[in-house]
Amino acid sequence: MKFLTLIGIVALLWVVGLFAFAERVRSLSPAPEPARADAIVALTGPSAERVNVAIRLLEQDKGDRVLISGVNREVRRQELRALTPGSNKLFNCCVDLGFEAENTLGNAEEIAGWARAKDYDSLIVVTSDYHMPRSLLEIRSVAPDIKLTPYAVSTPSLDDSRWWRAAVTARRMTLEYMKYLAVLGREGLHKLTGNHPERDAPPSARPEPTEPEAA
Repeated sequence: MKFLTLIGIVALLWVVGLFAFAERVRSLSPAPEPARADAIVALTGPSAERVNVAIRLLEQDKGDRVLISGVNREVRRQELRALTPGSNKLFNCCVDLGFEAENTLGNAEEIAGWARAKDYDSLIVVTSDYHMPRSLLEIRSVAPDIKLTPYAVSTPSLDDSRWWRAAVTARRMTLEYMKYLAVLGREGLHKLTGNHPERDAPPSARPEPTEPEAA
């Protein structure tokens, strides 16, 4: 009986946490006007909107440069440029592409390495609203001294307060919540043990920032 009660309490806490996470996601967009930072980073995703938003922020002088992290290795710079708004001159001078990241932790390590190489202390982070909490957690785990300003790209299907009634949105929110909990658990373990493999890795083990190709 006690075991079943414990299971019920854990399940209840999990559900409450899911809805709290969902409310946090929904509160992230529309994103408020960000203060200027040293630079802007965009984590690639299922659409080009994240990159487009980052380029627009660059045009508004919200940062000196943009890093697009997690670019597919098969995508050439000219191909990506053709899909983004803004001037060729600005893209060619002030946009760096990162090809090393294959997941969100990889994005974080790529972003941290780039920021260290450029001596940046503050970044505007651009990614989808549902992806933002985990992205910030991952970046802070490897770059705790960098100030991060979230600038979330809205996911229209998640704007509905009854997101849980549609299978697609319920699955997306639940999956992202589980991934977020996994990162929280990992970071909690690191704090308990005093060992942080990602943050403590020697510079040679971290991905080097990728310089832009010649246009």
